[in-house]
Amino acid sequence: MTRPRFRPFAALLASLLLLTSLGQLWAQTKSASLTAGTTTLLTSDSVRLAVQVAGRGTPCVFVHGGPGAGSYSFEKLGGNRLEDPLRMIYFDQRGSGRSASSRRQDYSLARMVQDLEELRQHLGLEKWVVMAHSFGGTIATAYATQYPKRVQALVLVNSVLNPPASLESMLQYGTSLLPPAQQPNPNLPLMQRFGMVMGALQQKKLAWQLQYSADSLAARASRVSRAVPANQDFATQVFSGRLPDYGRDYVPATAQLTMPTLVIAGQDDQTTGATPQSFRFPRQQVVVLSGKHYSFLEQPARFRQAVVSFVQQLPRK
Repeated sequence: MTRPRFRPFAALLASLLLLTSLGQLWAQTKSASLTAGTTTLLTSDSVRLAVQVAGRGTPCVFVHGGPGAGSYSFEKLGGNRLEDPLRMIYFDQRGSGRSASSRRQDYSLARMVQDLEELRQHLGLEKWVVMAHSFGGTIATAYATQYPKRVQALVLVNSVLNPPASLESMLQYGTSLLPPAQQPNPNLPLMQRFGMVMGALQQKKLAWQLQYSADSLAARASRVSRAVPANQDFATQVFSGRLPDYGRDYVPATAQLTMPTLVIAGQDDQTTGATPQSFRFPRQQVVVLSGKHYSFLEQPARFRQAVVSFVQQLPRK
């Protein structure tokens, strides 16, 4: 009988069909991982990160500031306006917001960048738009430097790329809001002076003036942020001075980042410590909005218009 001769071919065909089915299932699983809703990412060093996906359109991950502020406030006060042209991906960095702390106390910039890349892989995305606010600009710039092919575009909102300059700028402006008798001795260490100025501003109920144009805006942002748990572990580590990577100037690195970049700045922002004109992105667009450090809250319509217009100009994949 000749029938046995066809068994190897039949086995091969069955194997190919199985591989095809597995491939289709794998593809469906990867695309399904970007469905809207709440999820978590367990990082390679076993830290659980809170993740929220909402909207439709071009995938865009939001890198929050603080340090340690979490993404919830932006989601409710600005990101929700972008969930039509963008598939917004909100996540809280380790030791921040609703995410867990690192048992190894690993909050290095390299680890933060790795968390972002692991999130991209977890969601099955080839590339994404990376949007950052405030201190998150440092992390976003470092990520784009290490993984430029994974960044379709950058959107930097009131972003800090030089943390030491940001701290100095806030200290100078905060000091100017106090009467001479309450201004700290300029010969004291910077961090000590910063703490004294922040304490005095809070006591006089003037702290809102550092980053907001009106106390009502500060109160609104505060109400929203208090709606969710606040993990301060990352912030504590940064301000301890034990993380030298966050004490560097990352503006020079922007000259090598050739992806389209939108820089949104507040006209009276005293927090960033550097003007957008000092950034060196080769394909940079700058939009200056009236207000201070929270452009998405102070100028919501113009903020949305700037982001949507920028995204619509991006090359189609």
